[in-house]
Amino acid sequence: MTIRIERQGRVVTVIQSRPEVRNAVDPEHALALYEAFIAFDCDETADVAVLWGEGGAFCAGADLRSLAARDETKPRPSLEFPKHGGPIPRGPMGPSRLQLSKPVIAAIEGPAVGGGMELALWADCRIMANAAYMGIFNRRWGVPLSDGGTVRLPRIVGHGRALEIIMTGRRVEADECLRIGLCEKVVPNGCARQAAEAMAQDIARFPQACMRADRRSVYLQHGLPVLAALESEWANSNGVFKAEGAAGAARFVTGAGRHGSFYNLAITKPVGVDDAAYSTGADIADAKRSV
Repeated sequence: MTIRIERQGRVVTVIQSRPEVRNAVDPEHALALYEAFIAFDCDETADVAVLWGEGGAFCAGADLRSLAARDETKPRPSLEFPKHGGPIPRGPMGPSRLQLSKPVIAAIEGPAVGGGMELALWADCRIMANAAYMGIFNRRWGVPLSDGGTVRLPRIVGHGRALEIIMTGRRVEADECLRIGLCEKVVPNGCARQAAEAMAQDIARFPQACMRADRRSVYLQHGLPVLAALESEWANSNGVFKAEGAAGAARFVTGAGRHGSFYNLAITKPVGVDDAAYSTGADIADAKRSV
């Protein structure tokens, strides 16, 4: 079994489960990841996903042993983009061409290199353990980036820095990733999954139509002039206040969420937060201590 699925409330964790090859991705693994994230996006009972690799490695990239051993005489599914419209096929690493309607958080222990780095870049946010690292290690073998690395990395860290990381293929440690915006948080070794799932629970308890609309606006504004981006944001937000915002404003009027509290919002209590911390309006840091 190349992956496993676990869930806690409305948070789904997709676990890469090939520790014997540091979760390197072969075609079966890629297809399983692709199908798992399509299922997550279609699941009305799930709001946020976490992608994690067991065995101390997020993903060592494409399984080059599998690629080297494949039988070129056997037909295999095409990964080419359609020339005249039609469904977009999965990426070489699986879900890298999917544009999901819900957030995904990458929880990174150990290496996220080559195609594994591209999977991490595909996620909305990245949480890394202290000893985790990224890098375009496929630079050594003449294997090009084909799962969005040349597209997403410059958008995250900037043009020149992305080119330097891509062209040198060097190892980028977690502390540098945090400094340049390549990850959002660094945590102690062994805690990346826990921290990612805690962030996912925080996100899952908010009104979801609004959260997804704001997330979608961030992606839609790429490449647009400011005025066009503002127009897109306005169009994307239409109907959201009526669906959720009016009820949220009414909850505030009745006393919820005062003084910047993120608790006692009368929406959904985060999984694992005790009732006392939730009901007394304790701040996020205090509530997380009870998890």
